[in-house]
Amino acid sequence: MTRVLLILLVFFVQHASSQTKVGGVVVDEEGEPVSFANVLFKGSSEGTITNDNGRFYMESENSHAALLVSFIGYETKEIPLNAKVNYDMKVVLMESSEQLNEVVVYVGKTDKKNNPAIDILKKIWSKKRNNGVHMFKQYQYDKYEKVEFDLNTIDSALMKSKVFKGLEFVFKDLDTSRITGKTYLPIFLNETFSKVYGNNEMALEKEDVKGSKNSGFNNNQAIIAFVADLYNDYDIYDNYLKFFDKSFTSPLSKTGVDTYNYVLSDSAFIDNKWCYNIVYYPRRKNELTFKGNFWVNDTTYAVKNINLAVTKSANINWVKEIYIEQEFDVVNDSVFLLTRDYMLSDFSFNKKEKSKGVYGKRTTVYGGYKFNEPKPKEFYKAKTDPFDPLVLDKEDAFWEANRLESLNKDERGIYKLLDTLKTVPKFKTYYNMVSILASGYVEIDKWNLDLGDVYSVFGYNEAEGVRVRAGARTYFGQNDPWRLQGYIAYGFGDDKFKYGISGKWLVDKKSRFIVSAGKRRDVEQLGVSLTSTTDVLGRSIASSSVFTVGSNDRLSTIDLSTFNMEVEPLRNVRLRVGGSYRTLGSALPEAFSLDYIDPSAPSGISSEIDQFELSTNIIYTPGKRTIGNGVERKDVNDDYSTLFLTYSNGIKNFMDSDFDYKKIQFSYTQPWQLGGFGRLLSTVEMGKTFGEVPLGLLNAIPGNQTFFSVYNTFSNLDFYEFVTDTYVSSHFEHNFNGRIFSRIPIIKKWNLREIVGLRGVWGTLSDENKALSAPANIQLMAPKDKIYWEYSVGVGNIFKILRIDFNFRGNYLDNPGARSFGVTGSFGFYF
Repeated sequence: MTRVLLILLVFFVQHASSQTKVGGVVVDEEGEPVSFANVLFKGSSEGTITNDNGRFYMESENSHAALLVSFIGYETKEIPLNAKVNYDMKVVLMESSEQLNEVVVYVGKTDKKNNPAIDILKKIWSKKRNNGVHMFKQYQYDKYEKVEFDLNTIDSALMKSKVFKGLEFVFKDLDTSRITGKTYLPIFLNETFSKVYGNNEMALEKEDVKGSKNSGFNNNQAIIAFVADLYNDYDIYDNYLKFFDKSFTSPLSKTGVDTYNYVLSDSAFIDNKWCYNIVYYPRRKNELTFKGNFWVNDTTYAVKNINLAVTKSANINWVKEIYIEQEFDVVNDSVFLLTRDYMLSDFSFNKKEKSKGVYGKRTTVYGGYKFNEPKPKEFYKAKTDPFDPLVLDKEDAFWEANRLESLNKDERGIYKLLDTLKTVPKFKTYYNMVSILASGYVEIDKWNLDLGDVYSVFGYNEAEGVRVRAGARTYFGQNDPWRLQGYIAYGFGDDKFKYGISGKWLVDKKSRFIVSAGKRRDVEQLGVSLTSTTDVLGRSIASSSVFTVGSNDRLSTIDLSTFNMEVEPLRNVRLRVGGSYRTLGSALPEAFSLDYIDPSAPSGISSEIDQFELSTNIIYTPGKRTIGNGVERKDVNDDYSTLFLTYSNGIKNFMDSDFDYKKIQFSYTQPWQLGGFGRLLSTVEMGKTFGEVPLGLLNAIPGNQTFFSVYNTFSNLDFYEFVTDTYVSSHFEHNFNGRIFSRIPIIKKWNLREIVGLRGVWGTLSDENKALSAPANIQLMAPKDKIYWEYSVGVGNIFKILRIDFNFRGNYLDNPGARSFGVTGSFGFYF
């Protein structure tokens, strides 16, 4: 949902002009565009390359008198710059009449053999772990990062639009991007200063955030989480660089020779070091690749500087351009250390040149390098909280002393402008609208209350008919030590009210000792998940789907009370113990009963289950990143694995509980980034119940009778079609991210993405448990004789938001009402 924050496009300003600006197009004698030509300010290392259409734009804080334009096979052209701003330039390159001895000329696809550029690339591979901080046993350095968002492509029509009526003052000063040549309006700025420590011998690293500051949104978790997740650290020497959930092939990758064309373009002294310049560009369109060039030293084969620009044909949504620059300084004559990293992203609804959008710019500056100063292993285990108030509330003097790159007048103006905008009612309205879309809650600041979530207001099922729901939660800030939340719902079909209420209290921040309790009375579709849950506020899609496959009438009434205690003894390791008491019954007894044999009942049969249960859980999420240090933290990434182990004990007769049993369950979910081959998501689950229990306490294999694609369910199974007391289940879903479709000429421009899935389950159901639930009016069956399995093929990124899956049932086709084929889909905003 945080992707919706890209709509945070309006407001704020103040930007000054650079000293020299140039822009235009480079063509040959026939008027054809020259792609990937080098454009350089004479006497400097400031430059760029032309895009696919021969166009270029760049700017400099310094004054320059001339521009040099060159490309292999053409004569270098020097163009005097008579003014500070030179737009709409047309540079015509003439074919070279001289044969170059030191550089081989390549046109189109370059040869993988007898190519001096690839020979240099191979030496980069062999040396990459011997460069930079990898050369030392221990290292430490200072890291200063600023992230800025700008509204771009400002024109007179936008300024005069109704959206900005009353906010015209924000357009007082506008500036032009040195990368794209577009006007832009700054709207957000975040600064962070950290100290980073590493030990190459022990493969340990930690980052201590000393200060963090952002312009006006300190209390909005959704915005902060979005910014934190948007720009991850990366190493250009890695084979793949991950941006926006996608893995781009690095031009320094060992697989790069199959993905890029490389050309040895030039050689020159840079900072008294002889370096080669290599131009690279993709061999194929529609793949996740870059174009650009880099300078590399001729002895250490360390990169001196590099720029990367994502091609416009790349299969990525909502991002029109990505441009990266990295600079390295030479230390002690042979050590190349990263000193500056700049990344610009142009977010837009489409990739047309004149489309409006938002720039996201991250600048990271490194300095204060120190080496071979050992620290004990325990030092790396202690982590600082980047959202601790002591980190967030730094005085101006701290920033003046620790900014490795000073804010310019325009950046300083963002803070001032936001202070002004927060007093403008219209801005508040826009901000609230975006916040609601992103978080799902309506903020009522004067009451310290959020209303919502708004996405659960309406629902429908066969037991309740049309259903409406309203909820609220306390919210003083992202570091709240306690939180109360709840909802009330009403079904027009059964004419009944339902409710849920929950409370959490963070008793100790250091150990994250949390006490929680809740109560819920509602109608729910149970059996949509194998792993047990005591969530009193959540609701499955299956309980509210307006359209379903077949009769979706196997719904239950649930009256649930819970009490839990949780602690985090180690980072990303949570231990939870608790108890729950629930009463289960059928919401539509004629269609679906939970009847079981009960000798103590007058009729010998009971229809409701009263059950008290104690449970102990261990949840391990290595690699998970969160923000906030309150009772509820917000996740900022989704590429971590999850291991879950739970042991449950049902106690008969305690509080009139009906059954004695023991249950153990385990699940392991792992996302796998497979570089250029996409992303695989895998889950394995297993569990066993010891003791005799009726249908309501057994493990139903999660079916799916909705038209939504829901991971970890079986799309061609009805609810309760299979019921088990022992099970092993696995799910695999792989998204190729368009790797196959990008090679099919007719459809490669559509940027579709291929998804394949495979899932299976095996389970048993004891004769004793079958006999106990004999009065139930559904057939009890487990996939014991053979593994039940399904497979699916899907097409994603249809119109950038739609995914359609075609699901096939592998066996058990003789089951009553078995569905051999089905179509499901989902909507979402994905990069």
